[in-house]
Amino acid sequence: MLNVEFTYSAGLSSQLRPDDRPDVVFSGRSNVGKSSLINKLCNRKALARVSSKPGKTATINFFDAGAFNLVDLPGYGYAKVSKVEKLRWAELVEGYFAAGRDIALVVQIIDMRHKPTADDMNMINFLYDNGVPFIVVATKADKLNKGEYAAQLEQLSGIMSNYPNVGLYPFSALKGDGKEAILDAIQQHL
Repeated sequence: MLNVEFTYSAGLSSQLRPDDRPDVVFSGRSNVGKSSLINKLCNRKALARVSSKPGKTATINFFDAGAFNLVDLPGYGYAKVSKVEKLRWAELVEGYFAAGRDIALVVQIIDMRHKPTADDMNMINFLYDNGVPFIVVATKADKLNKGEYAAQLEQLSGIMSNYPNVGLYPFSALKGDGKEAILDAIQQHL
């Protein structure tokens, strides 16, 4: 379990504060279960705000986890956001990755019920091509029956076989399945 406290939010890359500690970054499309994953890993109900409306997290949120920062990026891929807002999000996230921060690990989150979106694959390719250490967490595993789960896991494993040494972790926020394996993967990268 992670013991974390909220530090600050940045809505523009110019608001990013320097920090010597490594970052563990959570990335994923809007409404993929990113906040639920963070809350479950930290054993907190409302550390990261969960919303039924996609596109609510419009800032990079920083949390103090002692030896490292937990960083919650805004969700990508939500169509009902204005073009101006999409450009601001792009500047913010690109500014974060260009800031020279010590990124220990990116937890790239996808929805296990579906094939990764084009935006998911763009992010995975960006991380892989730039040598950023990352794992893939497939959320909403509890929403699949056993047959669907096995089929989706096989499909995702096939896709991820193109990215050697990148772990794939099915996760259920409802049951907590996968939590310990994800926490272990984070610890291994710190």
